[in-house]
Amino acid sequence: MDYKKIKTDTTAVTRNVGDFIRETNNMYETVSILSKRSNQIAQEMKEELNQKIAEFSTTSDNLEEVFENREQIEIARYYEQLPKPTLLAVHEFLHKNVYFRNPEKENPSDF
Repeated sequence: MDYKKIKTDTTAVTRNVGDFIRETNNMYETVSILSKRSNQIAQEMKEELNQKIAEFSTTSDNLEEVFENREQIEIARYYEQLPKPTLLAVHEFLHKNVYFRNPEKENPSDF
């Protein structure tokens, strides 16, 4: 997923609590959903970054031959400019792009 295309805030902003509890009617459940989605996004970004950096890795590790690679620097700058995973998760949640379900609410007679 290209996170650069998502138009969201790059810094934390004050939000209306009512926007978060509208879907779940429970702030703690919303925080749990946001936390899990944020972790998923961070994991995806980390895997993508590791794949891109692996392209530049050398087979021999010599401390004397360490040099800066222009492509690696540009990749690092790209990922530094991306919004944080938490902000992306909040944006997705508020725009109803996150699928979630609570099995306890779906089948309360099973417990």
